[in-house]
Amino acid sequence: MIELVDVSKHFGHLKALRHVDLEVPAGQKLVIIGPSGSGKSTLIRCVNMLEKPSSGRVIVDGVELTALRAPVAKVRQSVAMVFQSFNLYPHKTVLENVALAPIVVCGVKKEQATEAALTYLKRVGLSDKADKYPAQLSGGQQQRVAIARALNMHPKIMLFDEPTSALDPEMIQEVLEVIIDLAQGGITMVVVTHEMGFAKEAADRVVFMDEGRIIEDGTPEHFFENPQHDRTKLFLSKILR
Repeated sequence: MIELVDVSKHFGHLKALRHVDLEVPAGQKLVIIGPSGSGKSTLIRCVNMLEKPSSGRVIVDGVELTALRAPVAKVRQSVAMVFQSFNLYPHKTVLENVALAPIVVCGVKKEQATEAALTYLKRVGLSDKADKYPAQLSGGQQQRVAIARALNMHPKIMLFDEPTSALDPEMIQEVLEVIIDLAQGGITMVVVTHEMGFAKEAADRVVFMDEGRIIEDGTPEHFFENPQHDRTKLFLSKILR
């Protein structure tokens, strides 16, 4: 479903990604972890071309997005992304926020988009907040609205870029529980996170990055119980004390 071939990304003299190769089969739940500045967010942003690679190829659902005149906008309709910040429209209700993208981007009728929005709000446990505005919600609730909004585009792939990093500690679990619930379905997911418990519980596969490279790649059992690389062992020794 996702393939990165020899992908590098430079920001001036900063080498954020260095010759990354990665394949994510359909339906896989991939978690990417690593220290700050290791290239995790840059990698996930390259998947939907929010960042254009300096070199290499990005192929999503059979379409090479790095090719000349690639239909990037069309492919993005099936690739939803949830960011650290919630990016909700403050002047629109929760229901309007969730229903808007299918209407504007895909030309879905308002009634149909609204009905689907209510379904997804129920799925994330917020059907009773449909008429509220974002400022009336907690951070965890706003992030769950953002997830419902992403789901209302009926994506084949969901990308999460540190979805709990902007939340207060007591709100993190409510968002992780929603993502864990989504992981039970057949959707392809790539999650950048610092939440090791989530990686153990929901991931099919864990990738560890450092200095723009993939250092370790394996199952959660391999990663947490039998890491092979010294850098991985050092990282885990600091965060799993």
